[in-house]
Amino acid sequence: MDITLREIYSAERIEREVRRLAREISADYKGKELLFLVVLKGAFIFAADLMRKVTVPAVVDFIEISSYCGMDSTGEVTLVKDVGCSIQGKNVLIVEDIVDQGLCLFRLLEDLRRRNPESLKICTLIDNRKRRSFPVEPDYAGIRDVCGFLVGYGLDMDQRYRELPALYEVVASAEN
Repeated sequence: MDITLREIYSAERIEREVRRLAREISADYKGKELLFLVVLKGAFIFAADLMRKVTVPAVVDFIEISSYCGMDSTGEVTLVKDVGCSIQGKNVLIVEDIVDQGLCLFRLLEDLRRRNPESLKICTLIDNRKRRSFPVEPDYAGIRDVCGFLVGYGLDMDQRYRELPALYEVVASAEN
């Protein structure tokens, strides 16, 4: 499939959203330590930028889950890499690149709640409510209700395009 990438959110817009989210998180967690639980692979760039801007003590760990192949969800959630530390009694902030249908995050929340964190909240760069089919609501969201399949700023299509500094919609090119 031939594709074209159409920029829909600039690097400057993303930076403004990250700064706003960092202010909100810092206010809510004032006087507490926070565990950034970064969902790999898509959220690593967003999480790094966000973590550098929060003003509360924070540590980081990673988890990797998957339900996509190309541009389509497989409908199955696979735990690729589990969190490396105990989250019991900790203030956990799940950092996600995009909350779309909500399947992966719904399953992840079920699992993490059983591990008894002090608190468990979600921060996402993109909250795509229009496609939501599972009862998941981010506590902190950057850009809301984006349409189309996005790449860039950590988001990928078959592991490609993560390095792009802005967010782009993948558009199928017309065949000649």
